[in-house]
Amino acid sequence: MGCSTSKPVTQQQQGGLQSLGREAESLDLKNRRVKLVLLGDSGVGKSCIVLRFVKGQFDPNNKVTVGASFLSQTLKLGESTIKFEIWDTAGQERYASLAPLYYRGASAAIVAYDITAPESFQKAQYWVKELQKHGSPNIVIALVGNKADLADKRALQREEAETYAESNGMFYIETSAKTADNIQELFQSIASKLPGGSSGSAGKQTPQPR
Repeated sequence: MGCSTSKPVTQQQQGGLQSLGREAESLDLKNRRVKLVLLGDSGVGKSCIVLRFVKGQFDPNNKVTVGASFLSQTLKLGESTIKFEIWDTAGQERYASLAPLYYRGASAAIVAYDITAPESFQKAQYWVKELQKHGSPNIVIALVGNKADLADKRALQREEAETYAESNGMFYIETSAKTADNIQELFQSIASKLPGGSSGSAGKQTPQPR
């Protein structure tokens, strides 16, 4: 099950995604809009991560994302404000062909997998390759091992994921949307790694109301 609470994107809205990608990141580094896309297999908790970050909620009984959904949240980074415009894509195979509509023009991406499901890590690697081929040249990618609260059922060692992330120019973090562990830190790290960001300021970032 998913955690999406926003409405699915219609085909008409999809038609405007390309222009949105070009406009998503403001040239004003003091007040920026950043397009961020979530990719990963169905059931890894992408929507739960977003819902926890944006609304501070966790509800595993909500419907699975259909196509994609959209939410936004703002972070304060030093003297700058970063508004994340988040496109949460569906993980089902039948929606895979739509994903380029959402990651085209994105400045950041979260590629998530379930630490208890090794096949979801294989799907994550597929999305990483797609981003490397077709994503923006300077896109910031976070490889996220979700469901850290189920560490006793871990099927993939953390070291393997860390090595893969490092070798592909990403950073790695493990999260739990259920317990909120590392959710804020995930988005703070992404914000600090964006062009013009400061990795040393990551700890000073705080979420702002939408």
